[in-house]
Amino acid sequence: MSKAQVQAQIVSGPQAVILVGGRGTRLGRLTDNTPKPLLPVGDVPFLEHLIANLARHGFRRIILLAGYLGDQMQSVIDKAPELGVEITCVIEPEPAGTGGALLYARSLLDRRFLLLNGDSLLDMNYLSLRADADWREADMGRVALRAVADGSRYGTVEHTDGRITHFAEKSGRPGPAVINGGIYWLDIGVLDMIGALPCSLEQEILPVLARTGRLGGELCEGYFIDIGVPDDFQRAQTEIPAWWRRPAVFLDRDGVLNTDIGYAHRPDQIEWLPGARQAVRYLNEQGYFVFVVTNQAGVARGFYDEATVHALHAWMQGELGRDGAHIDDWRYCPYSPEGSIDAYRQVHHWRKPAPGMILDLLESWPVVREGSFLIGDRDGDVQAALAAGIPGYIIEANNLQDQVRALVAKHKLKSEIAV
Repeated sequence: MSKAQVQAQIVSGPQAVILVGGRGTRLGRLTDNTPKPLLPVGDVPFLEHLIANLARHGFRRIILLAGYLGDQMQSVIDKAPELGVEITCVIEPEPAGTGGALLYARSLLDRRFLLLNGDSLLDMNYLSLRADADWREADMGRVALRAVADGSRYGTVEHTDGRITHFAEKSGRPGPAVINGGIYWLDIGVLDMIGALPCSLEQEILPVLARTGRLGGELCEGYFIDIGVPDDFQRAQTEIPAWWRRPAVFLDRDGVLNTDIGYAHRPDQIEWLPGARQAVRYLNEQGYFVFVVTNQAGVARGFYDEATVHALHAWMQGELGRDGAHIDDWRYCPYSPEGSIDAYRQVHHWRKPAPGMILDLLESWPVVREGSFLIGDRDGDVQAALAAGIPGYIIEANNLQDQVRALVAKHKLKSEIAV
């Protein structure tokens, strides 16, 4: 099965905008001929780490707001199909500031969009920051916040009860602080607040929203790094590749995420099981990769085609996103020896209880086997997991979220004991 067959279709979903226009003067000669976001970290440009992380959260539409050496962004645009996204680059004709850069892309922006700094990485659930339940009627944005041991390089943020009340300029004083994490969900209405250019979003727009009670915030605890100074850029070379490596949870689809009615292939046939969406979000926020591995013999039997499977998974991803959750990657097996369509009538190494789908994901992603596990609803699911070298469990009848929490605690305890 080709890579194209196992990737979800590029569909309309949440939109991400990345600020990649800065000069990066603190990095000295490193940025003489290369924009800061394109500096290599590990084996790839730093920007590709950001885009790959967005893609696994379900973002398929990416806008780059470029400036300095903006033509070089074409090297990343050329990799868009490989990254599973569509990329549009807008190059500002002259420096316009972080707020002004948004004006040049106004016609491309959704009503609400995710905005990220292109020189920092914060490990967080992008989708939970957007959760509708946390937006007040007058809100124009939400900001990811991060506590750091030394805030001397950054401006600081005051917040209470999920509301940002004040932004303070960089003081240079060492010591712990809460800082702007460089990730925002914004309403397009913020562009109406931009006056003369250049305009700084951080210094001119966000403080006004904070003073007028229109800005929410979420304190995040995940890994954070800003590559804007030489020491941290060097630290990123080992830390970011290590950050990618993590355990995974593999979930069967029918009977685990949704009721198994037999060959479900349309949104109106999906009834989410109790705690399913909450379980996925919990795993996301615990730092696991979350994968779906599902036998889809309905394709082999002629009940529906592979495009229908992709479309349903895209719809399910959107539904999960509304609850702040996402599936990192999907695998399905359309083959069955009992199929009625010749092209699909075969014994295939992806069809559970064979471990092919799991093994493919283990090869495609930097998965740490220790702490990984599978939850299915049939013995064949467990057999596939064991054949791939990870534990497998049958779903319990009550609530997937409760079971997931218990299994995460169990496997983390095992890892701690092993250490």
